[in-house]
Amino acid sequence: MTGPILGPADLAVRREQGPVTILDATVELAAAAHDGDHRSASGRPGWERAHIPGSLHADLLHDLSDPSAAYHFARPAPEALAARLADLGVRDGVPVVTYDRAGGIWAARLWWLLNWIGVDACVLDGGLAAWRSAGLPVTDVIVPAAAGAVAARPRDGRWVELADLRRWSAGETEATVLCALNPEAYAGEVPTRYSRRGHIPGTGNLPARSLLDGDGRFRPLDELRSDLAGLLADPAPIWLYCGGGISAATLGVALTALGRDDVALYDGSLEEWSADESLPIQLGRS
Repeated sequence: MTGPILGPADLAVRREQGPVTILDATVELAAAAHDGDHRSASGRPGWERAHIPGSLHADLLHDLSDPSAAYHFARPAPEALAARLADLGVRDGVPVVTYDRAGGIWAARLWWLLNWIGVDACVLDGGLAAWRSAGLPVTDVIVPAAAGAVAARPRDGRWVELADLRRWSAGETEATVLCALNPEAYAGEVPTRYSRRGHIPGTGNLPARSLLDGDGRFRPLDELRSDLAGLLADPAPIWLYCGGGISAATLGVALTALGRDDVALYDGSLEEWSADESLPIQLGRS
């Protein structure tokens, strides 16, 4: 497959041409009702009720995260991630398509993990809703995973850590750092799932949802290329964050599709940053 974004009709054709592994990455994450409200649940029950035939549910909440980390949804070690993906039938040489039922952020997060360890993967543009809108079938029949085998080949430069952000904040390293949250969350105007509201000082705001149309599909790439021309021409590497490294992955997919190959995610994002009272948080939209 070419490019990180695949339309429903293209996926239907691709399935007729040869094997492809399809993974539903949905997590149920409620909007924060108060500061510190981090309610979440597996998306598996929804997948069981209706999913793309032959797909499996990939559990980003538990199986595909590091339970020992101090923040939610932390990436596992490459070898652990590869082993868990193999349990889902992922095999070297067989492409993977990720999708979700929640606007694409979870599919993008899973794509980022797959791409990091060298697995050929695409995001289904518009997720299950777009698949259904195209008149394609869904089912509640669960097909067991086939035997998988994945060799982890992690790519450098896909992640930045808290120490990297500290150095950037101190002016010791060059990067363009963007927050993918909506403007209200970026400004600290609404409740947050984390310890403190606001954003990392000095970072810009490019809401992940601004890259999508009203149906949850990526806007045309030519349109995005025009709107993001300044960012695409920026000579500095691009670092992305959000609340927990999920929405930022949507920006990562889009920027990859637009040709940037120097994009990294801050995995801990605001959950990790805000938990350290010694680190500054800025309120407001500027």
